[in-house]
Amino acid sequence: MSDTQLKRRDVTAHDVAKIAGVSQSAVSRVFTPGASVSPGTRERVLKAANQLGYRPNLVARSLITRRSHLIGVAVPANGNPFYLAALNALATAFSRVGYGMLMFPSDPLLGTDPILEDVLRYRVDALVLISIQLSSRFADECMQIGLPVVMVNRRTDSEAVSTVTGQNVYGARTIAAFLHAGEHHRYAYVAGLPGSSTSRDREEGFVEYLEEQGVRNITRRVGQYTAAGAEEAVISLLSLKKPPDAIFCANDHMALAAISIASKRYGYEIGTDLSIVGFDNIEMASWPIFSLTSFSQPLDAMLKRAVSKVLAQLNGMHEAPSHDEVVGELIVRNSARRPKTGVIDGNGYSYWHSVAESGPQG
Repeated sequence: MSDTQLKRRDVTAHDVAKIAGVSQSAVSRVFTPGASVSPGTRERVLKAANQLGYRPNLVARSLITRRSHLIGVAVPANGNPFYLAALNALATAFSRVGYGMLMFPSDPLLGTDPILEDVLRYRVDALVLISIQLSSRFADECMQIGLPVVMVNRRTDSEAVSTVTGQNVYGARTIAAFLHAGEHHRYAYVAGLPGSSTSRDREEGFVEYLEEQGVRNITRRVGQYTAAGAEEAVISLLSLKKPPDAIFCANDHMALAAISIASKRYGYEIGTDLSIVGFDNIEMASWPIFSLTSFSQPLDAMLKRAVSKVLAQLNGMHEAPSHDEVVGELIVRNSARRPKTGVIDGNGYSYWHSVAESGPQG
């Protein structure tokens, strides 16, 4: 068959195999990530494929394997840089093992139910939920159809779903201990979404530690994990007769907005007149204009565990759902008053360690 004749129809694996002098199964293995194939065979197949303009038909393959090789990723539809970094890291990790990604933007106030039909319509092989709460209805349906689900930055009591989170309670206790050691007097917490396990855990740790130290009347506002919500919350706090001198925001996205509004609108000298601390340690936290003190969530480590859990389920490893917690630390910058002791310099940054808050390490 001439090249002209081949161009009149789609080039198949059979055509490539004939030109390369190998079996059709060898062609399939060359284009299957992780499959075993000799260097010589791979070279001949790729040369023939390039000559013929061959591209594997993923739709046809999915009909045979019953796999779409697509991972669904649901993420809140807002501007938090934490989510963009997570999406980029996941896309890279899954592409290395032959999976593409479909993104499902979600209204964080509504949870997973509104996207359920879209997820099931696309027949993704697995689903990763980033900072989105899982309803019992969604969990039950995914379990019934055998769809692996892993939650990142949220936890659940569902027996069907694995989770990967940072050290939310311990991290918040560490922040409270840091601010208390810095001799602050009036504390405030800017919460995320009311239904978020992450926000609840961080509030629990923060308030619990301060109450143990005899601190009462911790002021609370809700910022819904958004910049606009945080601005409104901070305006309310700084308009009080006795405004706080220490504010813990449930994530960095809100803390950066808090720094902007407190310094630009109210003229506070951040880190001197007012301490502001966040949670996540996103890249922008280190920018000199913010210099935000923040408890870190090592995103690479969290997503590595999430990808590992997804692949284990897709490869038939029937492990019981697990709930992993990834170790973080309080990175100290200039947005908060430093205690007289406990700040340690090393590895190009400063962090704070309290013996009283040595906490869990894994």
